Amino acid sequence: MSRIIFHCDLDCFFAAVEQRDNPKYRGKPVIIGADPKEGKGRGVISTCSYKARKFGLHSAMPISQAYRRCPHGIYLRPNINKYFKASKEVMEILRSYSNKFQQVGLDEAYIDASNMCLDFNEAKKIAKNIKQEVFDKVGITISIGVAPTKSLAKIASDYKKPNGITIVTQKDIRSFLENMDITRIPGIGKKSKIYYQKKGIERIGDIINTPLPKMMELFGKNGIWVWNIANGIDKREVREYNEDRKSISQERTFYTDTNDFQLILSRLEEINNKIHNIIEKKNIFFRTITLKIRFEGFLTYTRAKSLPYPIQDKKKVLEVILKIYKEFSNVNKKVRLVGIKLSNLEKNLNSRQTNLAKFANV
Repeated sequence: MSRIIFHCDLDCFFAAVEQRDNPKYRGKPVIIGADPKEGKGRGVISTCSYKARKFGLHSAMPISQAYRRCPHGIYLRPNINKYFKASKEVMEILRSYSNKFQQVGLDEAYIDASNMCLDFNEAKKIAKNIKQEVFDKVGITISIGVAPTKSLAKIASDYKKPNGITIVTQKDIRSFLENMDITRIPGIGKKSKIYYQKKGIERIGDIINTPLPKMMELFGKNGIWVWNIANGIDKREVREYNEDRKSISQERTFYTDTNDFQLILSRLEEINNKIHNIIEKKNIFFRTITLKIRFEGFLTYTRAKSLPYPIQDKKKVLEVILKIYKEFSNVNKKVRLVGIKLSNLEKNLNSRQTNLAKFANV
């Protein structure tokens, strides 16, 4: 089965936050950036609302030019603290949906949902759930693209902006891309577009129909990159680029919602074994154990227990996880997904080995 990658992109993020907090700004051209000073200001636009874009305004446009085109717009200086707060709230929501998460700036993130979705139909349900949760909790809209690769998911998220969901399955790649302008491919801008046009490449379909050796001959390494994207080839993984790993986690989705405890237990044991294969190989110790559980209807909970000392004990993890699981015994819903996360990690704790017996019964 192909991967299922989400690209989540907040719509006109800074302007959307300002419109959320100031209802009188809604439906009006809101421009975030430098002070225009009646067309004499210096600096550029950070972002602007969709209403402002109808006047030809866009990010990085000189603020003086923006004022000449839209003198009646609402010009606001950026409130970075407010935007950071809203971004953090959104990213916490997105992060809760998958252990494979990658934030890109304040307003974008990728999620690898391959292990939590059985197919793209279920992915669409999750995308709807994410959109609703972001709007309910943060008060702004988000567009989501879902596809087998990161590059296709990013193209898809822009397809139905604002507030849209676009699903591109493996079999839909060609029909989705072939009539698009080549600038829809990340990395091809207005200047490089001219170069491609001189070689007879105007639409993504032209790339798809050009053999890879010919693309290499015409464009070198860049030709390989765009040819791969156009043909749905992009092996880049969704991962956070932290120097030090902060947690190790795994999760599994059941083929059908279940209340069969033995089946649930077997999945937890499977996940626990896989995580410990990693931590034992890398000599990692952990102090916090977290259970993630998703019920039918995508109702999701996480519960954690922190121990007094770091350990490396597979049996202890399963014991803690089962104790946490009992907290949900009164939830009258079938289980859709379970996951385990080990965090507060430390390495090379040889000096602490003798202390493990002290908290074996924590």
